[in-house]
Amino acid sequence: MNRYPLWKYILIAIVLITGLIYTVPNFFGESPAVQVSPGKATAKVTEATLHSVETALAAANIKPNGIFYEQGAQQNSVRVRFAPTEGELQLKARDVLETALNTDPADPTYIVALNLVPNTPQWLLSLNALPMYLGLDLRGGVHFLLAVDMKAAVNKRLETSVGDIRTLLRERRIRHSGITKSGDSIDITFASEAEADKALEVLRDRQADLQYELTGVDGKYIIHGTMSQKTMSSVQEYALKQNVSTLHNRINELGVAEPVIAQQGADRIVVQLPGVQDTAKAKDILGRTATLEVRMVDDSPEALTSLSQGTVPFGTERFKDREGRDILVKKEVVLTGDNLNDAQPGFDNQTHEPTVNLTLDNKGARKFKDVTRENVGKRMAIILFEKGKGEVVTAPVIRQEIGGGRVQISGRMTTVEATDTALLLRAGSLAAPMEIIEERLVGPSLGAENIKAGFRSTVWGFLCVSLFMILYYQLFGIISAITLTCNILLLVALLSMLQATLTLPGIAAMALTLGMAVDSNVLINERIREELRAGRMPQLAISEGYEMAFNTILDSNITSLIAGVALLIFGSGPVRGFAVVHCLGNLTSIFTAVMVSRAIVNLYYGRKKKLTKLSIGQVWRPNATVKSAAKGA
Repeated sequence: MNRYPLWKYILIAIVLITGLIYTVPNFFGESPAVQVSPGKATAKVTEATLHSVETALAAANIKPNGIFYEQGAQQNSVRVRFAPTEGELQLKARDVLETALNTDPADPTYIVALNLVPNTPQWLLSLNALPMYLGLDLRGGVHFLLAVDMKAAVNKRLETSVGDIRTLLRERRIRHSGITKSGDSIDITFASEAEADKALEVLRDRQADLQYELTGVDGKYIIHGTMSQKTMSSVQEYALKQNVSTLHNRINELGVAEPVIAQQGADRIVVQLPGVQDTAKAKDILGRTATLEVRMVDDSPEALTSLSQGTVPFGTERFKDREGRDILVKKEVVLTGDNLNDAQPGFDNQTHEPTVNLTLDNKGARKFKDVTRENVGKRMAIILFEKGKGEVVTAPVIRQEIGGGRVQISGRMTTVEATDTALLLRAGSLAAPMEIIEERLVGPSLGAENIKAGFRSTVWGFLCVSLFMILYYQLFGIISAITLTCNILLLVALLSMLQATLTLPGIAAMALTLGMAVDSNVLINERIREELRAGRMPQLAISEGYEMAFNTILDSNITSLIAGVALLIFGSGPVRGFAVVHCLGNLTSIFTAVMVSRAIVNLYYGRKKKLTKLSIGQVWRPNATVKSAAKGA
C-alpha cells in the first residue's frame, strides 16, 4: 500500500543529485577579471589574440588565475581571471593589455574592460553547471538612463524623404526648381501650375507619409509638405525600438550576463549592466555610432594609377578592406543601412560557395535594381562607418541586374565570414542619437550586502519554520524539513540551469515559495491526522492522507501559478524576476511535497506490516475527549 517501486526511488535520487550538482556552482563566488573583446564591428577575437594576451602578461610578469577563450554566436572574447584578493593585479593587467593590443589609442581595435567571472571549477564547467545570473542589485554594476533625440530621428526621416521625392519626380519627368528642407517641412518649388498639380497628384499617391499643400507666391508654385502626426509617432516609435535592438547587439561585446535594456516612457531607455566595473568602457560601447553604406568601387586604370602614386582622384575616397588593402570608392551613396530589412548567411545554388543573402525594403529594391542594371561587371562596396572611420566589409562584382529586393553577396568567403558579415549587417546602427542623462554605479560590496541580507532572512525563516514543524509534527516534521530543503535545492538548480537572473524580488519569491511549500506539508500532515482521528489504521491513514491532500495542493499551486504567469507576461523588470522564481517555485513545491515527502515516508514506514502508531504529534480525538470527561464526572 505504501511502497514505491524501485524506479521511483531511482528517479527521485537522480533528480535530487542533479539538483545538487547544478546548485553547487552558486557557492564559489566571483573573481575580478579583465575581458578582451572586439572594439570594432569588423574585428574578431581569435586564438592569435589569445596568444598575444598570454605573451603580454608573461612579459609583464603577471600570473593570472586562468585565461579563457570564449567563442560563440553571442560571445567572442578572452577573459583573464585573477584571485578574489588580486584587484590591483587586475588593474595592472588591463593597462598592460590596453598598450599591447591597441597600437593606436585613438582608434582601438579591442575593448579591454574590467569584469567579474565565476570561480566555478573546471569539472562543473564541463557539465555546463554554471551559477545563476545575479541582477544589478545583488552583483553590482552600472546603471544608465539614456534620452533618445526624437527630433533628430524626424529630421533623418525628412532628409530621406527629400531624396526619395527627388528620385520620384525625376522618374516621372516632372520638372521642379528645387527641393529644400525647412525645419520640420519640405518645400518643392515649380515654375508652372500644371507641373505643380501633376507633382501633387504623384506625391499624394507615392509619398503618403507627408501632408501636402499647394500655394502660389510671386509667380512661383510651392508644394509645402509636412509630416503627419501619425507618421511622426511611427518614426519616433521605430527609432526607440531600433536603438534598443542595436544596444543589445553592442552590449553582447561586453559579455554582460543578462543585461537589462528596456524602454522607459516615450523617449528614454534604461540600461543596466550587472558585473561591469569599468564605466568608461561601458559608455564607450553605448555611445558608438555605426552606419552602413553601399557605394560603387572605382577600378578604372586612371584611378588605380593615382592610387599607386599615393593620390586620391576627385570624387572618390580611399578605404581599407578587412585584409588591409586600399580600395577607391566613389563618394555617391547608393544605399544605406536604413534600406536593409534582413541579412542571412547561405550558399550559392550553383557554386555552393558561402554567401550573404540580403533583403531590401521597397525603396532600396528599386534603387538597387537601377544601379545593378547600369553597372554590370563592376564592383560594389559595402562600407561600415564607426567613430567617423569607414572599413569595406566586402566588395563583390555585380554579375547581372538584381531586382525583387533580394541580393546575394559572394566572393571567396568562408562559412564563418559569411555568418559574421550577415550578423554585422543585421546589427544596424542607431536610428537616432542618444545622450546619457543619468549614470549610477552600484558597487559589488553593496550587492554582497544585499545577498547576505536576503540569504539571512530566508535561512532564518527556514530554520524557524523547520523547528516549529519538528516540534509540532515530530518525525513527520523532520520529513517536512527535509522536503523544504530539497525544494530550495531544486529551485536554485532550475534557476542555474535556465541561467535566469536573480534579483532582490527573486529572493522574496524564494521566501514566498518556502511558505507555500510549508503549507503543502501542513495539508498532508493534517490530512493524515484526520484519518487517524477517524479510526483508520496508520498505513491506510498515510495512503488516504497523501491522496486526499494531493488535489488540494494541486489546486492551490495551479491558481498561484496562473497568477505568476500573468505577472510574467504583463510585468517587466523586477516584477518579471519575481514571477520567474515564483512560477518555478510552484513546480518544485508540488514535486517535493508529493513525491519526495512520500518517498521518505514510504521508505521508513512502508515495510512495517504491523504498524500501530505514527510519529506525527498529538492526535486529538474528540470522542476520546468526551468519554474522558464523562468518566471523570
